[in-house]
Amino acid sequence: MTDKTNKTDKSQGKKIAVLASGSGTNFQAIIDSVDTGYIPASIELLITDNAQAVALKRAKKANIDTRIFYPSRYQNREAMEREMIKELKDREVDYIILAGYMRLLTSIFVKEYKNKIVNVHPSLLPAFPGDNSVKEALDYGVKFTGCTVHFVDEGVDTGPILIQRPVKVFENDTADSLKGRIQKREWQLLPRAVRALVTGNLKRIDERKWIIINE
Repeated sequence: MTDKTNKTDKSQGKKIAVLASGSGTNFQAIIDSVDTGYIPASIELLITDNAQAVALKRAKKANIDTRIFYPSRYQNREAMEREMIKELKDREVDYIILAGYMRLLTSIFVKEYKNKIVNVHPSLLPAFPGDNSVKEALDYGVKFTGCTVHFVDEGVDTGPILIQRPVKVFENDTADSLKGRIQKREWQLLPRAVRALVTGNLKRIDERKWIIINE
């Protein structure tokens, strides 16, 4: 019989922060997955750039600390991000999850947390990066689109892909109906990637290729 008590849990004590700008449905998926123990980590902080973000209400309900960074109060993006980094360092955050955060991160932030920031995007990258990806996929006439969880680098949705899932496009789809089905898939996919991240169950094949292992 294997004695599991001598094994070290790589995820023990891991801390995550979430960045969100809007309704925070993916943030809620992370909260729920932490609450059930599926993601064995603690959510230390929600950071937002939008004082009206519904994500703030979700954080309050879950007793998660919040911090609003107002872009207009800073000379530039780099100045704001330096303060964000300080906040994260003070809280000893290990990993950062972008869940509908609508601002591009600069190289200052990305380099500080290289391969420790993940984002969920509503397309099968590298197709349709950036904003309006759902409408662009629909207008293009694709038969399948989907969602992607990827590491964040200095480009626009160009970081190494961790996991993807397809979503079928129907003839009568609107941007809203298609977005709704993609979001439901995101709520499954993002927690799975975050779980792999905090437990160390990601294997790097090369600079671009990563796989989830030991699920």
